[in-house]
Amino acid sequence: MKALKLIILLTLLNLSAFADNGYRLWLKYDPIGQTKVVDDYRKEISSIYSPKSSETINIAINELKTGLKGLIQKEIPHDQAINAGSIVLLKEEDLSTYKVSADVPDHQDGYIIKNILINKKPVILISSKSDVGILYGVFNFLKTLQLELPIQNLSITEEPKIENRILNHWDNLDRTVERGYAGFSLWNWQTLPGHIEQRYIDYARANASIGINGTVLTNVNANSTILTPEWIQKVKALADAFRPYGIKVYLTARFSSPMELGKLPTADPLDPQVIDWWQKKAAEIYKEIPDFGGFLVKANSEGQPGPQDYGRNHADGANMLAKAVAPFNGIVMWRAFVYSNEVPDDRAKQAYNEFTPLDGKFDKNVLVQVKNGAIDFQPREPFHPLFGAMPKTPLMAELQLTQEYLGMSTNLAYLATLFEEVFKADTYAKGKGSTVGKIIDGSLENHSLSAIAGVANIGNDINWTGHPFAQSNWYAYGRLAWDHELTSEKIASEWIGMTFSTDKASADSIEKMMMGSREAIVNYMTPLGLHHLMGWNHHYGPGPWIKNKPRADWTSVYYHQADGKGIGFDRTATGSNAVAQYFPEVARQFANLDTCPEEYLLWFHHLPWDYKLKSGNTLWNEIVKHYYLGAEQVKGMQETWNALEGKVDPEWHNSVKQLLAIQYDEAVWWRNSCVLYFQSFSKLPIPENLPKPAHDLDYYENLEFKYVPGI
Repeated sequence: MKALKLIILLTLLNLSAFADNGYRLWLKYDPIGQTKVVDDYRKEISSIYSPKSSETINIAINELKTGLKGLIQKEIPHDQAINAGSIVLLKEEDLSTYKVSADVPDHQDGYIIKNILINKKPVILISSKSDVGILYGVFNFLKTLQLELPIQNLSITEEPKIENRILNHWDNLDRTVERGYAGFSLWNWQTLPGHIEQRYIDYARANASIGINGTVLTNVNANSTILTPEWIQKVKALADAFRPYGIKVYLTARFSSPMELGKLPTADPLDPQVIDWWQKKAAEIYKEIPDFGGFLVKANSEGQPGPQDYGRNHADGANMLAKAVAPFNGIVMWRAFVYSNEVPDDRAKQAYNEFTPLDGKFDKNVLVQVKNGAIDFQPREPFHPLFGAMPKTPLMAELQLTQEYLGMSTNLAYLATLFEEVFKADTYAKGKGSTVGKIIDGSLENHSLSAIAGVANIGNDINWTGHPFAQSNWYAYGRLAWDHELTSEKIASEWIGMTFSTDKASADSIEKMMMGSREAIVNYMTPLGLHHLMGWNHHYGPGPWIKNKPRADWTSVYYHQADGKGIGFDRTATGSNAVAQYFPEVARQFANLDTCPEEYLLWFHHLPWDYKLKSGNTLWNEIVKHYYLGAEQVKGMQETWNALEGKVDPEWHNSVKQLLAIQYDEAVWWRNSCVLYFQSFSKLPIPENLPKPAHDLDYYENLEFKYVPGI
C-alpha cells in the first residue's frame, strides 16, 4: 500500500511539473529534447562576459543564465574574463577597446548577434548602442536556442522600423477592463506605490522580449483621477519597475481635467488658464517620471469631452497638450476614432472628413492615431482611407489585440493575418508600393516620429490573455511592431516553437489551424464584406436585427441594409461615395464590381440577392455557403486539436479543447442567426444539402445575455 501511495504521489508530482498554466507565455526555457542540439550548444557556450554593469545589463545577464540553465541544463557562469565560447555583451562604444569592428545599427534599440574572434578566441557577440538594445539581442539569442537553430555562424542584425511600439490598456481605475476578456486589470492601484507585484516585472520582461517599448496604462475613456498627485505616485512606481526593460509609461488625458481637477470654468484649449494648467500638470508628472512618454487622447468621440465643445478643432486640442509635454520630449497621440451625432453621413467617412483638413496643422510631437479600418476593429475591414491622406502628419495605426468583435476569449483567432493584411495594403498615396506599413513607419513621407498602438488583450488571468492562443496575438503584435514586413506564417512558427514542446508534424498542424482561424471567424460572422452584425452593447454573439437605438450607426441594420431586393452598403458614387476618400487607383478598384475583392463586396456595394459571383453562385447562396463553411472550419480545428492529445501539454490541450467546443457552438449560433435573419428578406431557401437551423429566427432574436465581460 505504501509503495502504491508513493507511485501515485510521484505521478501527481510529475504531472504537476509537466502541466503548463500558460503564465510563462513564450518565454519557456524547458530542456531541449534533442541531445545532439544540446551537446552542440554546450560546446559553443562556456560563459557570459560583460565589462559593464547596469540594471538593464544585469537583467540581460540573469536572463541568459536562467534561459541557458533551462534549455541546455547547464550552469553558465558570469565570468570576469573573455573565454572561448563566451557570450560577450558589449555596447558599441566599447568595441574598440576589444579591437572589434562590427556594423552596429544606428538605432538605439538595434543590435547585432555575431560569431567573431576576440583575442583569437571564438565568442558570440551581442552588441548595441544601448543597454536595452543588448537586452533585446539577448532575448533574440535565447529564441534562437528555443527554436533549436544552429549558432555556429550567427550574423543577425536587427533594428525596429517603428520608433514607439506601444500597448494601449483600456483599464479603468476600478480594475475593470473595457473590452477585456482575461480577468481584471493587472494594475493593483490600491497597493501601489508601496507594493510592486512580481507580475509587473514579468509583464515588462515579456514586452521587452518582443520589442514593445511603451504602455498606456489607462482607458481611452479617461478618468481625471489618474492625474492627481496621489495617483501620479502610483504611476511612478510602475514606471520605475518598467524602465530597466526599456518601457515608457503613458497616460490617457481626459480633456475636461482642468475643470474637474483645476476647478476652471472651461477646458477651452486656447484659454490661457487652461494652457497654464496643462503645462503645470505636465511638469508635475515629469518631475516624478522624467521619461514619461506623453498622453493618449480620445476627444469628441462617443461622448468624451474635447476641443469641439468650445468651437475649436482637433489640432487646437492636440497642440495645446503637445506644447505642455514638448519641453520634456513627450508626445501626444490623438485618436482619429470620431463620429458625431450631428453628422448624418456614412460613419465610415467621418474621421477622414474631420482630419484631412487639419493636415500640416499639428505640432511636430503629435501623432494622429488611426484604427486599421474606418468602422471599428471588424473581423475584416478595408484599410482606413486616412492612411496616405495626411502626408504632413505622422499617422500611427491602432490595432486591437483584444477580441471585441472576434469571439472574445472563447474563440481561437490568430490575428497576425489581419495585421499583415493591413500593413501590406497599398494606398497608392505616392504610387504603387505606398503601403500602410510604410506610412506607419514614417518612411513614405520621411517622418522621424513613428508609432503604433495595440489595444491589449491582457488581464490578471493566470495565462494573461484568457484564451491560451490569444497569447500569440500579443507576441505577433510585438514582432510586427518591430518589423511590419514579417509574415504571419513566420511569426506563428516562432511562437509555436517557443510555446510548445512538440514534434514538427504537430507544430505544422498547429500552424495550419492558426493560419485559418481568423478567416473561419470572418466566414461565420461577417462574410463578403458584411460588418457590424454583433450583439447590442456587449458585442457578444450575432445581432443582425439590431435597430431602433439612440444612434443609427450603433445598429446593425444601418450597415447591412438588407431588404427584399438585396444587401450591402452602397459606398460608391450612387451611395455615400466613401470610395472617393481613397486614392483613385484604390477607389476605382473598390467601386467596380469586376475588380472589387469579394471579401469587401458588401462593404462597398448593395447588390441583389440573385447577383452572380465569380464562383457562379448567386449572392444568397454564396452568403449561406460562407456561414456554413465557417462553422465547418471550426469543426476542422477541433479535429486537428483532438489529434494532438498527448503531443502538447495536457493542461493546454484540455483548455483549448473545451474552448473549441464553445467556439463551434458559437459558430453554429452565428450561422443560424444570420442565415435565418437574411432569409427573412431574401425569401430564398437554404440549399438542400445543408443542415437546417435547430430553432426559428424568433428564438435567436430573443436570446439575452447578462454580465458579459468587457463592458
